[in-house]
Amino acid sequence: MTSITFSSLADAARATDAIARAHAALAIARDAEPTAQPGDTRLPSVVYAAARRLGFIDADARCVADAWARRCQTRSFDPHDWPDDPADFGWARPAERFAPCPAALGLYAVLPDADWVRRMALAAVPTLQLRYKDDNLQRIRAQVRAAVQAVQGTGARLFINDHWREALEAGAYGVHLGQEDLDRLSADDLQTLRASGVRLGISTHGYAEMARAWAVGPSYLALGAVFPTTLKAMPTPPQGPARLARYAHLVQTVPTVAIGGIGLAELPAVAASGVGSFAVVRAITGASNPEQAAQDLIRAWELLQKDTPPHRHVGPTAPGFSVL
Repeated sequence: MTSITFSSLADAARATDAIARAHAALAIARDAEPTAQPGDTRLPSVVYAAARRLGFIDADARCVADAWARRCQTRSFDPHDWPDDPADFGWARPAERFAPCPAALGLYAVLPDADWVRRMALAAVPTLQLRYKDDNLQRIRAQVRAAVQAVQGTGARLFINDHWREALEAGAYGVHLGQEDLDRLSADDLQTLRASGVRLGISTHGYAEMARAWAVGPSYLALGAVFPTTLKAMPTPPQGPARLARYAHLVQTVPTVAIGGIGLAELPAVAASGVGSFAVVRAITGASNPEQAAQDLIRAWELLQKDTPPHRHVGPTAPGFSVL
């Protein structure tokens, strides 16, 4: 891939500074390398160093560096011009896609068992996920069947986390897979899922995982974790609302669900990101009145969809530098 080359290492370093300053809202301190410098004068080296300063993990920093270089094949370099098109990242339209689901899934409640699924279906929560953790296959099958039966006649969409074979057997609306779950699928497994007509959602935690999920042609992408969560150990730190906005804009042709540490207080920032829907766990299962908590979340989200202006990011003016 041909790319812009800066006229000197000093100019390359200034460009790195400019990118890092322009996109400071994307920074995550935990993984940042604040003194990262480009190893040469090529644009990918400059962008990679800036992305590492901002705390993007190695795989994601490389994605951003390649995307920026690809973007600059058809336009001049601008430190504020963060890659925001699937073509920048080299993502072609998947040859095959999973069955579609609504762009706006509304409140998406992630629930531990079929009894919770029944309660929230009766409370008119529009989208539900059974995340049942057990190693006993008989209990898994019983829970999946009970959850599918629980939503019949309610209008709720039910996704089954991980247990995709049992989901197909029971006739579930959809399946949700994490990255590790995706790793375990063979090409034949994916084709079986796709041919069944089931909807598929995939968890992602940054650009590299989004690229892999995009290639599968999922029904929706889950983006997170947005805010801190203690429910499980996460491989990456909370991504924050600024990164969420970048991710949601990049994959706007696919339904998106924000997840991770979301409650009423976080909803305005989530809505401002442009993401299509939001998932909660403790905001419902940890509430003293789960049904009321669900209704409060639904009403708050509906109001925010009407009142929140589109997310815009404006960065500072960068110092001068020259390119060859």
